[in-house]
Amino acid sequence: MHIVLDDTAMAAVSQGNVLASRLIHRTHVESGWYLYAPVCALVEADRARPGTAEHLAALPGITVLDLDLPAALAVARQDTWAAAHAQYAAQPTPDRPDGAIIATTAPERWVGQSVRVLDLTP
Repeated sequence: MHIVLDDTAMAAVSQGNVLASRLIHRTHVESGWYLYAPVCALVEADRARPGTAEHLAALPGITVLDLDLPAALAVARQDTWAAAHAQYAAQPTPDRPDGAIIATTAPERWVGQSVRVLDLTP
């Protein structure tokens, strides 16, 4: 299972959200579970809650996704960088043919978008 954390989920991790913590634990103990942190969402989460970026980057099992050229072009077309990078990261790739699920505490943000959502709201 491939899961992308959006900025709200990242902030929830740093605030001790139980569901987010379980998700991180599962990626450590079960094979086939992958957790991604798009860098634009990481920056936004750190702006909202300073220290979040360092905390998440230090956790083993979380892959930070850089803003490469294809991602930058996709992000440039959107209004918000954090959501746009998370949405881009959730799209199918050769490594993730089924795409990824976006973990969030703001599921209403994704209504009408072509993404699968995992609601981490307690």
